[in-house]
Amino acid sequence: MSEVINNREHRILALKSVIERLHAGEPPEQVKGVLKDIVRQTDYSEIVAMEEQLMAEGMPVEEVKSMCDLHSQVTRDILVQLPARALPPGHPVDTFRRENEALRGVAFKMRGVMAEIGALPDDAAPEALVQQWRQSFNELMDIDKHYQRKEHALFPFLERHGITGPSKVMWAKDDDVRALLKDLGEALGQRGATAAEWKLVAASVADAALSAIEEMIYKEENILLPMCLNTFTDDEWAEIWASSPRYGWCLVEPREGYRPPQPAVREGLRLPPSDTIMLPTGNLSLDQLVRIFSTMPLDLTFVDADDRVCFFSEGPHRVFARSKAIIGRKVQHCHPPRSVDVVDRILTDFREGRQSVAEFWINFHGRFAHIRYFAVRDGEGKYMGTLEVTQDVTGIRALEGERRLLQYDGVAQ
Repeated sequence: MSEVINNREHRILALKSVIERLHAGEPPEQVKGVLKDIVRQTDYSEIVAMEEQLMAEGMPVEEVKSMCDLHSQVTRDILVQLPARALPPGHPVDTFRRENEALRGVAFKMRGVMAEIGALPDDAAPEALVQQWRQSFNELMDIDKHYQRKEHALFPFLERHGITGPSKVMWAKDDDVRALLKDLGEALGQRGATAAEWKLVAASVADAALSAIEEMIYKEENILLPMCLNTFTDDEWAEIWASSPRYGWCLVEPREGYRPPQPAVREGLRLPPSDTIMLPTGNLSLDQLVRIFSTMPLDLTFVDADDRVCFFSEGPHRVFARSKAIIGRKVQHCHPPRSVDVVDRILTDFREGRQSVAEFWINFHGRFAHIRYFAVRDGEGKYMGTLEVTQDVTGIRALEGERRLLQYDGVAQ
């Protein structure tokens, strides 16, 4: 076991073998020692390849996710730390890095407040410090914009290049962070608690949330972002840059300086806007059809019979943001790993004719969203795909009585 492995393929196999021992229950320190004996150094691509091999051989994503922090712990000492590549200000990776630096600062500030509370007598009433803690928490909640941009703008391009592991495992870890922050927000909502009670909050959910955020920052900086820089083309970065604003920015705004090339136009059907499209119930120009889709108070997404996203509508107030990078993407990859089983069940039931409609309703960022899935079939009943229809029905749910006279609710545009 003392011979250092230099061949890349053999290093990946050695990593996988040792990590499997970790999954089998061997202590991390013991596994770390064995790993350092046989692998002198590795890089992000070998770690990603190792995790993808484990999943390809049947290890569930949830199991890889549950152990990936230990993977990071045992591989950190042998991971080659690549120097950060210089990028023009405003490049998508520049913005991700600056957001991570801002998140580190907020986490550091929050830990400082928690330490101050920890030094107080148990019966103290540290309301002023708790208010600072709540303020830091509010800043930290901006992280969802960072994660959404990563999940919907970066991950689709990795999948185009055949790299699926990070999108599955990191998205699941992102959802863990979201859940921990939700728990922390509920805990910080209590009033009149003593320092002893706040110390329990700090030692449990707060420390878990901050540790998860800090670990994800490490993974992004040392695995995800270097991999993206070494994989994506200039045109792909241009598409990522163009789609990013719809998800928003986390704590900092992008800098000026990056000048993306015009994204390459994909080949496909192109009709002059004035050309008429003949439909069974009428005729529309292409421009009219586009404007109708963008005016409807509904979000539409169509997934074809091969489970690939073919189309989505673009309205001014979408419930769920969409990036053009999802076109052609497997719909299973567009959902967090915890919900993929439900997605697969709906598609299978639709495809096999057992069901034709599935619907859900959820509270989402203060709005009430109604989400429906419809099986689309041809004239002979053959499955063609699934249509997702999402509508913000917050205002509709609040309607009472009747309105029979004309009354405008908004300002004319």
